[in-house]
Amino acid sequence: MDREIARIRGLLGRGQFGEAAAAVNSVIDADPSNRDLLYMLAVAQRYLQEIPAALATLARLEAYHPLYPRLFQERGHCHAAQRQPGPAIAAFERAVQLNPALPASWAALQMLYRATGRPDQERNAADQAARLAQMPQPVVTGYSMYADGEIFQAEQMIRQFLRTNPYHAEGMRLLAKIGIDLDVLDDAEVLLEAVLKMVPNHHVARYEYAIALLKQHKHSRAQQEIDRILASEPNNAACRSLSPAICLGLGEADRAISMYQELLRESPDNADLRLSLGHAYKTRGSQREAVDAYRRAAAVRPQFGEAYWSLANLKTYRFTDEELARMRSAEAAPTIQRADRFHLCFALGKALEDRSDYAQSFVYYERGNALRKQQSGYRAEEIERNTRDQSALCTAEFFAARQGYGCASAAPIFIVGLPRAGSTLIEQILASHSEVEGTMELAEIPRLAGALRGRQYVESQAEPRYPAILADLPAAEFTRFGEQYLADSSVYRTGRPQFIDKNPNNFRHVGLMHLMLPNARIIDARREPMACCFSNFKQLFAAGQQFTYSLEDIGRYYRTYVELMEHWDRVLPGKVLRVQHEDVLDDLEGSVRRILEFCKLDFEPACVEFHKTERRIHTASSEQVRRPINREGVDQWRHYEPWLGPLEAALAGHTAPRGDPLEL
Repeated sequence: MDREIARIRGLLGRGQFGEAAAAVNSVIDADPSNRDLLYMLAVAQRYLQEIPAALATLARLEAYHPLYPRLFQERGHCHAAQRQPGPAIAAFERAVQLNPALPASWAALQMLYRATGRPDQERNAADQAARLAQMPQPVVTGYSMYADGEIFQAEQMIRQFLRTNPYHAEGMRLLAKIGIDLDVLDDAEVLLEAVLKMVPNHHVARYEYAIALLKQHKHSRAQQEIDRILASEPNNAACRSLSPAICLGLGEADRAISMYQELLRESPDNADLRLSLGHAYKTRGSQREAVDAYRRAAAVRPQFGEAYWSLANLKTYRFTDEELARMRSAEAAPTIQRADRFHLCFALGKALEDRSDYAQSFVYYERGNALRKQQSGYRAEEIERNTRDQSALCTAEFFAARQGYGCASAAPIFIVGLPRAGSTLIEQILASHSEVEGTMELAEIPRLAGALRGRQYVESQAEPRYPAILADLPAAEFTRFGEQYLADSSVYRTGRPQFIDKNPNNFRHVGLMHLMLPNARIIDARREPMACCFSNFKQLFAAGQQFTYSLEDIGRYYRTYVELMEHWDRVLPGKVLRVQHEDVLDDLEGSVRRILEFCKLDFEPACVEFHKTERRIHTASSEQVRRPINREGVDQWRHYEPWLGPLEAALAGHTAPRGDPLEL
């Protein structure tokens, strides 16, 4: 089909419109929703002066791909050919709203505005057309590809352009936008910083910069950038909507809720705002209000997959028969957007699991993961190489030669491991202690590791500098790293002597953490491999954790994690306390005492009654840890055992050790 599409595109380019239309009609029955085929057929029909047929084809295209910018541009051309300026203007305006990098639409709008006596709009269209005309063609094409959803093709094109034009502001901005979408956030941040140095008043770039900061949990800095925009554009809707999300990240859930409520009074039919309000309620622990907000979001936008997934992700919500039917219908609709579809797939997987329909549940979990993986650039080889590099460099002799390095503070308690391994339960136990503060999954350690690794803005064969660079850094640098970590994390603290950082991915950086904070406590939250891995497979993460969207990838990642933790046990004996989730469930008080002893904390009964602690919780287990200890979910994976062969093969019989090598 790809070859046939390329051939038809060539026919259009040579002006052979009849042949192109015939070629499309000969193959479209094999793929009636194919975006490119329908679009090319409409173009051919317009040039053949078959305008009604072209408009009918565009209606079909819109049914399958309602957000495709070029269909609206083509519709505008059709209406212009029929001398219908009103519908033509509406179509072209929708096209540039979806994709501002369409020169033909801006040029057409300029002429149509002039013909209909709209001088202000004419000048704006002329300015936009002139801006695109001054922009290199690869950048314009890259933006169009990005708007059309062809993100990897856009990345390839813009990287090639930046090899010879490394300081082109709009090119850098496009690569940053792609980086944000692909979770390459540190690169996106640096690119946008450079853009703003060149063009300080570029408010769109500044807003995107704030998003990159927010996604890295740099909440205070993100708010500073938003405030700069609002100072000159106080009614900027995008910035006003981002501010409460930043407040939520800073732990100010009540303030975020008030801000969302104010915005909803102005825009009561905004489904995204209702979804965000639900997230704020969930973080605060107001489940009933969260459910109401999510259900209202789904009512406003019936195919809003994320609203249904948010209900499922409460873990305690049970869908009605009517809701289940609506979800099935929406997921099967040919017009549904990809993101809505994979969110619905995960929600349906959970809904059917709750009804013990495990075969159909797995169908949806598998489908949702496959759709999500298509948007992922995850490569297991990079993680495995980094693990080998860590083990080769960070030997017992390496650490012995650096004894005394780092900041002396014993305030941090790191909880590492895989997601869905019981880390939120351990965090809730510790945060119930009067001397310990729960924060969130802080991004400071991965961000530091990323800075040490070095950034590659273009494709390069250069080896990453991290972890090898650790051997070259002087003692003073590690002290500075530790002090900076404490300063950066202070915004999430209120003054208790110790605090928790439960970013699970920090297991990859235990060596760095030891060098910069040698007195910090590190707890490895471990769970039975099959249970842990399958729990990750059925969890749709808001960001990151891209290894979770394939059973094979999850199995390989788990093995890598265990191998690296075993290495840290050998070279830093006693540094890490391993807490097996199943042991906590079997002996809660004994496990609590063991954890507190490791952290040099006195026993407090509140730690055993952790579910009574009222605090903000940001992770997927938020509702589960607000209930007393239970074994619910321990062996749920066994219901899916007939379909988990690839995971068992990837784990290759690997088992998690019970207990902990540390003697207390």
